[in-house]
Amino acid sequence: MYGFIHKRRKREPKAKNDVVKFNLELFSGLISVIGRQRMMEDAMKVVHEFVSVAGNPYDFFGVYDGHGGARVASACKERMHAMLEKEVVVVVEEGGGVVVEWEKVIRSCFWKMDKEVRTGGGCGGGGGAKVEMAGSMAMVVVVGKEKVVVANCGDSRAILCRDGVAVPLSRDHKPDRADEMERVEAAGGRILNWNGSRVLGVLATSRSIGDHYLRPYVISEPEVTVTERTELDDFLVIASDGLWDVVSNEFACEVVRRCLDGQIKRRISEVSSESTAGDAAAILAELAMSRGSNDNISVIVVELKK
Repeated sequence: MYGFIHKRRKREPKAKNDVVKFNLELFSGLISVIGRQRMMEDAMKVVHEFVSVAGNPYDFFGVYDGHGGARVASACKERMHAMLEKEVVVVVEEGGGVVVEWEKVIRSCFWKMDKEVRTGGGCGGGGGAKVEMAGSMAMVVVVGKEKVVVANCGDSRAILCRDGVAVPLSRDHKPDRADEMERVEAAGGRILNWNGSRVLGVLATSRSIGDHYLRPYVISEPEVTVTERTELDDFLVIASDGLWDVVSNEFACEVVRRCLDGQIKRRISEVSSESTAGDAAAILAELAMSRGSNDNISVIVVELKK
């Protein structure tokens, strides 16, 4: 098990005349456990203020759930945020630094990441059968002062707790989801039940980065949502399916809320911090383990403060 806690402190003016245009306190904690699997295939990435638009910084959170090895998930961890930063910078420079069409730039980023993986870029060498047979789900969340952008490709999930209510920001790409099944079958593929619904009886997700041997049935195109933030927003939970297979949105929201309120505390704290977001993430991972999750479990909790 390993865990990390991040805290971005309030930015202070460098001098009396230095006006701070944007003042957002954001706390986040993350944890990833191997669980009952033989190897760790999950990867995560957090980059605070990875890009700025019109003077407003955005934070990047990524959860990557690999399969067929950790190569693709690791490549996404190392490259996805940098690709997205580059895409946003180009758009900002060309558009005068005001507006970013997040859905467009993120779709382009995912497409380029998938192409890079196919040629072996970032995967520790060239392409070949090993790369063709590997893949990773990808969940990217971009948090700004006014909006939360979520891009999902696979069955990881992001939820927003707003005034105590769990609001889903993504939809799982399960092969038996009606529209996904229709898309796969329209492309000539089949969804077979082999220890659960799987594309061609092989893969338990209908979208991912990589898995090129299953094209065109499994695609790398993400579904993107842009949610306007409100004063009622409490926190985000971003996690791989190792959590969501055994914990509902509503229960996760309730557990984190009670943890952040000080009603729940970890018995053994491996990491000390002024923020409880890391403890909340760890408690969710421990809960998933106790409920019998058979997968790697990766959780990020992002506490939003006005």
